Amino acid sequence: MPDGATFLGIDFALGTSLRTMPTRALLDGGIELPDTTHRTFRLDGARWEIPCPDDAEALVTRLVRAGAVVRDPVVTEVRRGHVPKVSERTVERRFRAATGLTQGTVRQIERARKASILLTAGMPVADVVARLEYFDEPHLARALRQYIGHTARQLREGVRGAISLDLNQRTTS
Repeated sequence: MPDGATFLGIDFALGTSLRTMPTRALLDGGIELPDTTHRTFRLDGARWEIPCPDDAEALVTRLVRAGAVVRDPVVTEVRRGHVPKVSERTVERRFRAATGLTQGTVRQIERARKASILLTAGMPVADVVARLEYFDEPHLARALRQYIGHTARQLREGVRGAISLDLNQRTTS
């Protein structure tokens, strides 16, 4: 990262993507937007003002209205627990196209995230294993390393994971 660089991230709902960019190109990486200045960027054939944290939601609203940001309705339906009127193969293909991940991987990430929140809150490792139905502690340890980037001990000591941990969110499962 260049010295003095400033970054602003916008967290989209699962299944939301940029219409002109394949999700796989953004997964575990990123792209450089062409013709970017310190005040604007070009996306989907239009110039957009770089938002401040206070007006990022307004930018997202404009991007959605312009069709630059899209959401796959099949993914939304599946995430809400509904069974769409398409084949399971179509669901998995659309899910992967929209998210860059399989449904199973998303479930594993969500479970590891819940585990990290519980561990950060002070729950004993054995209780987290039982509550979230990991096979054993090594199974939990592998998931934390892979998806969060930290061990249970690091999380219990207050180190934050690679995935944003919203400690205000309550985990009930």
